[in-house]
Amino acid sequence: MQNTENTNECIKWIEEAISKEYFRLYEHKYFSNVQRIGTGGFGKVYRVNWKNSDQYLALKSFSNVDDVIAKEIVHELKLQRDIQFHNNIIKFYGVAQFEPEYQNVQSKNYLLVMEYADSGTIKNYLKENFNNLTWSNKCNLAYQLASAVACLHNEGIVHRDLHSGNVLVHQNIIKLSDFGLSKRIESSSNTKTKFFGCVPYVDPKRFSGRNKNKKLNEKSDIYSVGVLFWELSSGQPPFATEEYDIDLALEISQGRREEPILNTPENYIKIYTECWDNEPDNRPTMNQVLERLKEIITKTTENHQPGLNLQSTSTDEQNFNSINIDTSNINNSLHGEMSQIIENFDKMNTKEIVYKTLTNEDISSEIKLSKIVNDIVNYIFKITSEGKNPASNKHILDYFNDNNINSQEIHDWLLINQNNSDSIFLLGYFNYLGIETIKDRKKALNLFTKASEQTHILAKFYVKLINWQIYHQSRELSRHPKSLFD
Repeated sequence: MQNTENTNECIKWIEEAISKEYFRLYEHKYFSNVQRIGTGGFGKVYRVNWKNSDQYLALKSFSNVDDVIAKEIVHELKLQRDIQFHNNIIKFYGVAQFEPEYQNVQSKNYLLVMEYADSGTIKNYLKENFNNLTWSNKCNLAYQLASAVACLHNEGIVHRDLHSGNVLVHQNIIKLSDFGLSKRIESSSNTKTKFFGCVPYVDPKRFSGRNKNKKLNEKSDIYSVGVLFWELSSGQPPFATEEYDIDLALEISQGRREEPILNTPENYIKIYTECWDNEPDNRPTMNQVLERLKEIITKTTENHQPGLNLQSTSTDEQNFNSINIDTSNINNSLHGEMSQIIENFDKMNTKEIVYKTLTNEDISSEIKLSKIVNDIVNYIFKITSEGKNPASNKHILDYFNDNNINSQEIHDWLLINQNNSDSIFLLGYFNYLGIETIKDRKKALNLFTKASEQTHILAKFYVKLINWQIYHQSRELSRHPKSLFD
């Protein structure tokens, strides 16, 4: 009886959220061409068309909805709402309800309506496309994966179930899905799922007798990311020719790992071997992994474009990089685009749940400006790696506008906060492009040089860029004595 009451309370919570339009209810009658595309510990996944259009959606169903699973569905909804801003995380669109003709159940049962990933899992993607991938492509995919996991960790979320079956790919872009939902349902309801099917990706500390019930944490995710990085370098799952059984689990817990693939960059090998270190305390954080991947990507870019082949910095979309990073605003933790946040979930009391609209003032008070500066620098890294013209301010101004960032406020804060390389670099960037100040290339170069001395990767790039511009202009201006910094 209690279970039924708890389940009904969760259903009531979902219905109230729908009635207040916190997320959308999709009518089941408008789905067509329903095809099952996957099965997990929680239920099934379907691909459907919406209103007979070419638009695909994915539906995630849940088997035997009891109070435990109902609570986990609500928990999943909360997590989805908290991280919708990141392009490398699968989008949550709303919920749909089973119609009687589709499901023989007495109580109401809901599906999650999600973004559809056209290439399926990363496992399938690598199987079909690996021979066409360059090392730039592989580093790109690794960066996107790390960016998505770092986003979760920065929001206080642990995935807990990372493997190549729930890392998806849509139009060559990584899409992280299933935030440990099946793991939570398994641990909460004591149901038996195919644990050994994911053995190579599981933190080996889980195999130890005294640690088997140890709660998974961020370091466990990092171990899984290390294995996935190896998989990106090899094109196949770890220990693909062996049985995923207790014997393999014991060998992994005793230190066995896959061997590096020939011609893999040493810096890349070092990253994933540190991630899958047997001792969690020895593993890096995801933010540290991101920074080291940036270095590899930058070196790859420089090696592919010797001499910074920038022949026309006036072109709006100057293609001076061969590397192509397709992620969205990396680690963008500004929730300006998110209209509501679900609070007090654990109480499961719909009258006590607080929904809130984040305004620009809320962002300024709740998120330190230093974090905003870090997000801006990450975005500059992204557009630079994509080959956008570094001498144009169009993209960064669009970013400020789209995220309700007050550039004058940022500039004023940078003037009195020059205590780290990101702040130094960004003030140089503002001077270089003339954002909230007069263009001053000489001052920009001094600031970029100062930041590069602190090993700031982007600053090193812009020092080279300005020096190239000075050299290029000096040849044209040699007949007309004039300051190169005018």
